[in-house]
Amino acid sequence: MQGEQTVLLFELFKYLIYTSAVASDWAELLRQRGIQVTAQRLAVLRAVAGNPHTSADYAAEAVRAEIGAISLQSVYDALALLSAEGLIRRIQPAGSAARFETRVGDNHHHLICRVCDRLVDVDCAVGDAPCLTAADDQGFEIDSAEVTYWGLCPACADKHRS
Repeated sequence: MQGEQTVLLFELFKYLIYTSAVASDWAELLRQRGIQVTAQRLAVLRAVAGNPHTSADYAAEAVRAEIGAISLQSVYDALALLSAEGLIRRIQPAGSAARFETRVGDNHHHLICRVCDRLVDVDCAVGDAPCLTAADDQGFEIDSAEVTYWGLCPACADKHRS
């Protein structure tokens, strides 16, 4: 348990250093979208940017570490707004909590470890969106495709072989 706390503290430290440099950029993006700039929204954006594929719970912890008290509901509300406005992407792998990332607009996909839940980005196999051509698009104008690859990450695969 203590090792996990050390890792979490290290990740929060990295996040705080990284995010202090981009605060004005996030505020400008919010303004461009007509969204009121608040400390809570900026902190949520920084939490997601600092830890790609973060859960709402982790985002709430990071926001609390930065600005103090905030309800989990306020974090969920900010995540929903930022996702609806296209500033962050919501990912919900089967059987998992929703996760959020700031990598938007490029239609990339994800690899997920079945053992440790590690989630990483993977670029499209073909290159351009929508990456996949449906065998029968049934008249749809396809503009994105979501692909999730499941398997074992290198560390879990090594443990499994041992």
